[in-house]
Amino acid sequence: MENVTIRPIHRLLIANRGEIARRIIRTAHEMGIATVAVYADGDVGAPFVTEADAAIALNGQTSAETYLDVGKVLGACRRSGADAVHPGYGFLSENATFAKAVVDAGLRWVGPSPEAIGQMGDKLAAKRLIREAEVPTLPAIELTTDADLEAAADEIGYPVLVKAAAGGGGRGMRIVESADELAAAVEGARREAGAAFGDDTLFLERWLTASRHVEIQILGDDHGNLVHLFERECSIQRRHQKIIEEAPSPAVDDELRSAMGEAAVSAARRIGYSSAGTVEFLLAGREFFFLEVNTRLQVEHPVTEEITGLDLVREQLRIAQGEALGYGQDDLSFTGHAIEARIYAEDPVRNFLPSPGTVDVWRPAADSLARFDSGVESGSEVSVEFDPMIAKVIAHAPTRREAAARLARALERTSLQGLRHNRDFLVATLREPAFLAGDTTTDFIERIDPARTRELSAENLADAVIAAVMCAQAIRRATAKVLRGFPSGWRNSVMPPERTTFKFKDVEVPVSYRSRRDGTFATTVGEQERTVASYSAGEGGADLEIDGRRMQFAVTGSGDRWFVHGVDYDVELVELPRLPLPEQYEIKGGLTAPMPGNVLAKHVAEGDPVAEGQLLLVLEAMKMQHRITAPFDGTVKEVHVEEGQQVDNGALLVLLEETETTGGE
Repeated sequence: MENVTIRPIHRLLIANRGEIARRIIRTAHEMGIATVAVYADGDVGAPFVTEADAAIALNGQTSAETYLDVGKVLGACRRSGADAVHPGYGFLSENATFAKAVVDAGLRWVGPSPEAIGQMGDKLAAKRLIREAEVPTLPAIELTTDADLEAAADEIGYPVLVKAAAGGGGRGMRIVESADELAAAVEGARREAGAAFGDDTLFLERWLTASRHVEIQILGDDHGNLVHLFERECSIQRRHQKIIEEAPSPAVDDELRSAMGEAAVSAARRIGYSSAGTVEFLLAGREFFFLEVNTRLQVEHPVTEEITGLDLVREQLRIAQGEALGYGQDDLSFTGHAIEARIYAEDPVRNFLPSPGTVDVWRPAADSLARFDSGVESGSEVSVEFDPMIAKVIAHAPTRREAAARLARALERTSLQGLRHNRDFLVATLREPAFLAGDTTTDFIERIDPARTRELSAENLADAVIAAVMCAQAIRRATAKVLRGFPSGWRNSVMPPERTTFKFKDVEVPVSYRSRRDGTFATTVGEQERTVASYSAGEGGADLEIDGRRMQFAVTGSGDRWFVHGVDYDVELVELPRLPLPEQYEIKGGLTAPMPGNVLAKHVAEGDPVAEGQLLLVLEAMKMQHRITAPFDGTVKEVHVEEGQQVDNGALLVLLEETETTGGE
């Protein structure tokens, strides 16, 4: 055992952003460690920047200009006087060159050694090394420039996974079912990997369609101690990115848990691992196969914390200071079940397309017994430049079924408005009988297809409209400059009721109300009359009794927009003006941007003939590439963008003229 000197950390720079930066700040402050944030231009007002003890501007907008710029981050370390760096996850967290630069600068690196990161950073090299530790792996072939793609895929057997040798998070990955899809998949994955990681090396790997994604959390110190903290299952994925994780796995018993844990520790010991890390496996039945080692903290680490009672960020900081773990494998156990759901700014109805924008309302469920790790507050911007995750919500309970119910209810009681998100899809998944039965293989979303959105009932919509009206009239009365002592809606003669119209999506909902002598209101929504008793209404919400049903609503007004949160639903209403606005007309044949993004590739020019399904443009936003294809046979009349151009959501990209067809006699 090496003689390790304890070197306390006094000032920690966090080379990351969003919820993980806030998460690290929280634990560091609990340990008495000062924190330094670094930030891109668009993050200047983000919560993690204001919560740190100090913050250094990186003077740039994109990841490459800021959080991935080694020179700028090291410069921030020098300027701030930091004596340690925590990389979080993503960005530079698995960059061996950055880790070595931090160590060479005399700073503590909160993570495994640069050598371990380098060994595991190349997934192909990692597979070879892990095989030496006698851990089973899936067959894989590197796609060199002169490789025969079809021969390699035939050797492995379809379906195959095209996978980037560097990085992770679902980028640079494509599932290929047949030979005619292979070339396009390799081209797209190579382009995406090069943009995301600066390394476009790819390999083919056997794809197990109905397997489980199970990973083992490991912890090691610089004294030679190494343990595992049991498993997490992360099989609920879309676009190869996890959205629901849990611990323990419903498919792993004590015998299998011991075997997988020993394999993970064996793999970690083979590379002399220290700090927190994860060994990922695919599990098929009782067979498991090594995937990769993530040499960093994982997004889903909270579920392990919830069942073990350990703070993994605290353990990382202790290890970086030179402390020993202080416990062995036999000292560790877990209690109950924990499930985490990731809330993303994305549209499940449009195949989970990223939907950046402003978070007008973020109000986590109060007293829900759930843990919220978020990077936003009301008014925060989910930028096109970075990952679209808004928050992680974690529930822990004695049983798996109870944890799922507790998490679903916490999500329902959370108000999130202003942009599209996947909250209702997560609730539907957590309540899906197949999920509750533990039938959670990696093809779950495609195979089970949980409801992508929640349909609002007519009664819920009417209740929300009444809540908005009651709050609006109360606010107007409270801010009136004359006759402020008169009750709202008071008249000294019989007058028509107050009227207004709200718009919900594409539906216009007329509403009228009149105050009565007994203090109640007679309201009409559409054609249905309702009696409303208002116990309180105004800024923030309303406590109403509608036809004998007592309910509470959170209500936020912003100009002509009203955000209402009921018992288990969110409604965004637009109060329509008295006079109609000028109509907007759609451009026939115009293809518009489905999201804000960067034009990564342009494949057509004006005058080109195109066939239905032909690739026209590639947009990139929020770590995702989106293909713009021709909806019909035709000719390109106009191209409105160039490669490298940033476009807004709805921007006109290409104008097509459809080929006219003539019928025969």
